[in-house]
Amino acid sequence: MNNPEFNESGLHESGGTRFERVPPHALLFLAIVAIHLGAGVSVRLFPIIGADGTVAMRLLFSALLLWLFSGTRPSIDLLRTARRHWRLLLVFGVCMAAMNYCFYQAIERIPLGVAVAIEISGPLAMSAATSRKVSHLGWVLLAASGIVLLTPLTGAELDPVGITYALMSGVGWGMFALLSKRVSTSLQGNSGLLIGMTIAAVLMLPVISTVPLDKLLDPTVLFIGLSIAVLSTAIPFTLEFEALKRLSSATYGILVSTEPAVAAAVGAVLLGERIGIRGLCAVACVVIAAIGVSVSDARDKKKNPLKD
Repeated sequence: MNNPEFNESGLHESGGTRFERVPPHALLFLAIVAIHLGAGVSVRLFPIIGADGTVAMRLLFSALLLWLFSGTRPSIDLLRTARRHWRLLLVFGVCMAAMNYCFYQAIERIPLGVAVAIEISGPLAMSAATSRKVSHLGWVLLAASGIVLLTPLTGAELDPVGITYALMSGVGWGMFALLSKRVSTSLQGNSGLLIGMTIAAVLMLPVISTVPLDKLLDPTVLFIGLSIAVLSTAIPFTLEFEALKRLSSATYGILVSTEPAVAAAVGAVLLGERIGIRGLCAVACVVIAAIGVSVSDARDKKKNPLKD
């Protein structure tokens, strides 16, 4: 799930006329599918360069793509901005690196749909923690019950290490959501995202240095790594930016809430993963909870339009 603050910051603004005839709901859904196709394709690299090497390559290529196509170029002003907000940007970059690293470690061990269902609990819990609404707590409890269904304590045959990594990724996602608001208000345009992604990529350099050079420079590996970055970064940011021009925040929230279901479908089709009835029930609980929070927020904003 990408953060709307970033996608409204100006990435690929010139592409508006290219997609204006496509319904915004379709654009956002295609962005969600692209994100999880990227995750599904990344699994193909695990036997060659491992989850560590794959996530490092993804972040490095993603940072490169953002610099190439965002329209922002290194400058003295950008350097001054980075120095002024270096603590915030450093934490932001570390958060992005940790979130992605934990997610890739999770999907190496557990099915993609299950990992996303567990991961999305992070933003849901953060929403409940920052809200005074009792209904939010109820939706989070529903999501938590779905996650409990996936734990070995209830008989689920899933790697507990993979579940732990997915939970850690969810915590990172929740922190990312909070930090993104501060970054978007503290820095102009997409500079916060660019610097944060660059920091995350730099943090991955020691990780990717452990991959044998012959494997890393293999043309097939490089092509798949670039494809993952395109699917996970370039395409979603472009399509989401266009969709958000014509979508309400409520509709955006509801559509993004379907991510665990989309991930489960991609895992089944692309990777042959089967999560069983228990897994399907767990994913359903999380999807319903995420939609419930989005609808609740939409009603709240309708009653209190000036409320942040």
